[in-house]
Amino acid sequence: MSRGPWHVAVLMGGWSAERPVSLSSGEGIAKALESRGHRVTRIDMDRDVAIRLHEAKPDVVFNALHGVPGEDGTVQGMMDLMGLPYTHSGLATSVIAIDKQLTKQVLVPHGIPMPGGHMVESTSLFERDPISRPYVVKPVNEGSSVGVAIVTEDSNFGNPIRRDVEGPWQHFAELLAEPYIRGRELTTAVLGDRALLVTELRPKSGFYDFDAKYTDGMTDHICPADIPDDVTEQCKAIALRAHQLLGCKGASRSDFRWDDTQGIDGLFLLEVNTQPGMTPLSLVPEQALKLGIDYAELVERIVEDALAGGQGL
Repeated sequence: MSRGPWHVAVLMGGWSAERPVSLSSGEGIAKALESRGHRVTRIDMDRDVAIRLHEAKPDVVFNALHGVPGEDGTVQGMMDLMGLPYTHSGLATSVIAIDKQLTKQVLVPHGIPMPGGHMVESTSLFERDPISRPYVVKPVNEGSSVGVAIVTEDSNFGNPIRRDVEGPWQHFAELLAEPYIRGRELTTAVLGDRALLVTELRPKSGFYDFDAKYTDGMTDHICPADIPDDVTEQCKAIALRAHQLLGCKGASRSDFRWDDTQGIDGLFLLEVNTQPGMTPLSLVPEQALKLGIDYAELVERIVEDALAGGQGL
């Protein structure tokens, strides 16, 4: 596939909770493509996005959106109808992977280790715990740790959780409740048919939430992670297998919790991100760079994959 020059529409922004991250990713992608001589049209997504894409007439769309509706199949379906090639995963994959419960239903039967748990109505949390503490509650279709709460015996949420305490139960009608897995935060990027590296994320305070992910200096990235070789290889194998089972295209990123007191049996996949961040602090560009793939080369590879028909339904 020729490396252009191409006309690339970079689709960014939107109205999800991850809008600032998407804008940062999109601007970085646009500048990288321009540095390689490609023509770029930046589109901050609004309700007129189909009209703007039709007017732009790009060769390909780089989907730099995060969260709903850019990551859940909605935008993918629109671009399928318009006949526009686009980066990352297609409609069906996006619908499944954005939903943490659907992801489990696809992956667990194939032997992918994931935490147990179930969906609960948020109002039920004010009456009783859905599972024994400590546990995690989170919205089923938000990324970047948006709306995650860890409920422990000594948390300030109350027992049972009080209605007036700030938490995801005040913003979402339903939540996914999962057992809390103590230990370490690991992540592995997949590019095409290759798992890259394993990064350990060490937040300097609290846990790896939205602020820790996207505020410079709040989290240490250890890449490659200082973990046993068998855990490294298992992370990479699970990430690649999940990418394939879900039908992901382009780049994805799999997030894990590892209870290091349990050895390899303590490794659990939490979720698969089909639209991983591409900001200066993001993990996929960092892992790629460690393997000699600079940011602009990474962006071009993802676009090439889309132009070659890499994204699919």
